[in-house]
Amino acid sequence: MSDAERAAVGAAVRQLLGDSLGYLYPAALRVAVRTKIADHLADGPLPPDRLAVLAGAEPDHLRRVLRFLATRGVFREDEDGAFHLTTAASLLRADSPLPMSSVVQLLTDELYWLPAGRLEDTVRKGTTAFADIFGAPLFDYLAGDEERGALFHTALDDLSATEHGGIVASYDFADAKTVVDVGGGRGGLLHEALSRNEHLRGVLLDDKSVVAEHRLDDPAIAGRWELVGGDFFTDMPAGADVYVLKRILHDWDDANAVRLLRGCRDAMAGGGRVLVVDTVVPPGNEPHTSKVSDLAMMIVFDGKERTEDELAGLFAQAGLRLNRVVTTPGTLSIVEAVAA
Repeated sequence: MSDAERAAVGAAVRQLLGDSLGYLYPAALRVAVRTKIADHLADGPLPPDRLAVLAGAEPDHLRRVLRFLATRGVFREDEDGAFHLTTAASLLRADSPLPMSSVVQLLTDELYWLPAGRLEDTVRKGTTAFADIFGAPLFDYLAGDEERGALFHTALDDLSATEHGGIVASYDFADAKTVVDVGGGRGGLLHEALSRNEHLRGVLLDDKSVVAEHRLDDPAIAGRWELVGGDFFTDMPAGADVYVLKRILHDWDDANAVRLLRGCRDAMAGGGRVLVVDTVVPPGNEPHTSKVSDLAMMIVFDGKERTEDELAGLFAQAGLRLNRVVTTPGTLSIVEAVAA
């Protein structure tokens, strides 16, 4: 074996060891969020013993967790051993304008953690182990667990808040009259669309318990929206020009995805279109957010992130045709479909 080959093997060994322990990073991140370290550092750096008092933690154990996170740019340890906020850590503060603490809490919760540990079962059987672990599919389980249900919807709202502006700014609604936000949660995306397009009317469609907590009470858009509490598989509002599915289609397997798209196709007005707003999986071996999200969809929802060709195939089965893909400033793309 040549020196170059030995070096390559050594690097591969280190990679595999590091990847095998990769689960420790989200575990440490969860500790930092649950103990509110970012909030405790809001007024300036603090040593681990002081942080431990505020966080209700053992000083040396907390120091070691924060030292580990500092290797990833979440917090910074100075030469005196005090810890500082970084840009990433600041997003974990309760008053962050782009709140990420709820998102981290959700994605490191047992809702995701335990199914991830059963990934082999999922791959062998071709279906999520979620119901085996929690006794019901995700959405049924959340309906019966008020605390986790609230966390789930809050985290999705907070994540969406980082995306709405870029999505709406990237798409021209000038020739649309009515948009339906399908599974639109508490209405953040719809609020953004109506705020930027004064001619537009909107419908927020989601479960009754979700739309009851809507965030559309704004004088700037008053009189231009309505709520529909129901099941988007059976209660799709008819006659709109645009049906938006933001981070919705990727929750479902192909059969249910086609069913949902067909519901939009049957409901939309002549000349209407469907906008699937998801991350689109690119070809090749390069790292991409979609490839991480795809596994998350697999372990929890039986869903998937899709390539452009896969989306086109679903559209065709639903009586639609992929018209174009519009990129946004973030990781999501707007995939526009029209009647076939």
